Amino acid sequence: MERPTWAPGEVDLERPSAARVYDYYLGGYHNLAVDREFAEQAMQAMPELPLIMRTNRAFLRRSVRYLVGRGIRQFLDLGSGIPTVGNVHEIAQAAAPECRVVYVDKDPVAVAHSQVMLEGNQNASVLLADMRDHESVLASDAVTGLLDLSQPVAVLMFAVLHFVDDDSHVEQTVRGYLGAVASGSYLVVSHGTHEHVGERGKQVERLYTRADNPLHPRNRAQVAGLAEGLELVEPGVVYLPSWHPDSPEEVEDHPERSSTYALVAFKP
Repeated sequence: MERPTWAPGEVDLERPSAARVYDYYLGGYHNLAVDREFAEQAMQAMPELPLIMRTNRAFLRRSVRYLVGRGIRQFLDLGSGIPTVGNVHEIAQAAAPECRVVYVDKDPVAVAHSQVMLEGNQNASVLLADMRDHESVLASDAVTGLLDLSQPVAVLMFAVLHFVDDDSHVEQTVRGYLGAVASGSYLVVSHGTHEHVGERGKQVERLYTRADNPLHPRNRAQVAGLAEGLELVEPGVVYLPSWHPDSPEEVEDHPERSSTYALVAFKP
């Protein structure tokens, strides 16, 4: 397979990438034949997958706007993925130009495209790193040069923690960041679940064992546990469409079809 100009040399062209598959679901162009084939197989099991991904992006937009409205001006987007329309810095800086954003991802394609997108933006940067190594991320030049951890920060984890395999690793990752940020900070999470999905979800989970990041869905209680010690913003842990919808029409008759829980929590 000929290597695309946008794919760095360390990218495995024969293995599906969760980030590039997500890009394909959203209608993006930074994906390979192996990613598209994988996504089509997953959509055979769950045809609503592209809608779920768009619903997750809509939650990103609503939650970032909410946080800017609460005075947050610093954002740490972990597992940020390949850039697409409506990124965190675009939403935040449209509302408050002084907002500062650091993106973190371990996918070199995602980081390479983020670097191009952020060129000339003095209030946003991107870091190639594994978010699970919170100490290295927080000590990086990208973070220390742009974010002031003595002031409130929004720690964003959109559709990424369900790619962390072990529950203890998930907890260590979340606690590592929350322990480093100031009072008044926020945690934002969207996390996949197989509750109310059944066998179709299990088929998708089995498929993802072939990808670079296998899928590990969790139930509502497990997702709620990520906000232990924090104050949940109403309405608490809910399915994506039910978190602060822009209009009643956005809330479907069956929001559980999003197969993804959402939460925003405040660090007192």
